[in-house]
Amino acid sequence: MSSKDQNLSAGTKQKLKSVKDFSFAIIVSDWNEDITYSLRDACIETLKENGAKEENILIHHVPGAFELPIGARLVMGQDKVDAAICLGCVIKGETDHDIYINHAVASGIMNLGLTSKKPVIYGVLTPNTKEQALDRAGGAFGNKGVEAAITAIRMVHMAKPESGKKSIGF
Repeated sequence: MSSKDQNLSAGTKQKLKSVKDFSFAIIVSDWNEDITYSLRDACIETLKENGAKEENILIHHVPGAFELPIGARLVMGQDKVDAAICLGCVIKGETDHDIYINHAVASGIMNLGLTSKKPVIYGVLTPNTKEQALDRAGGAFGNKGVEAAITAIRMVHMAKPESGKKSIGF
């Protein structure tokens, strides 16, 4: 179902396990800051609502969405974090720049998650217009920052299963 047909934040806050013992890095693009900072704030609030301690939520800023994967890589190499959440917004313009940026960012984030063996969450909006972005950053369709936080919460528990349970590995 497309986000046009549902509120991204509605109904996704099912019972989640606490993240009081986990740490998160949130890497935020400063480009389109009116949108990305709203994503950041909703992400932080959702992590806290689920037990994350403020001192275990590390915020790092990068210039634009293109820098999100390298920013996440640098942070994961310097700080002990259980998951990285990448937040950005690339709005379609008059050229195809958005296609190239979005593909590179998505690939970079996926590759980093696979190679680091830690969750690296894709919280990048890819709207056609600023209005669509605002609708997904706290407007009519909720806030993608909430969705990114919930994804991180679910994935850190998958990455570190409760003691006594075996995890699969490669």
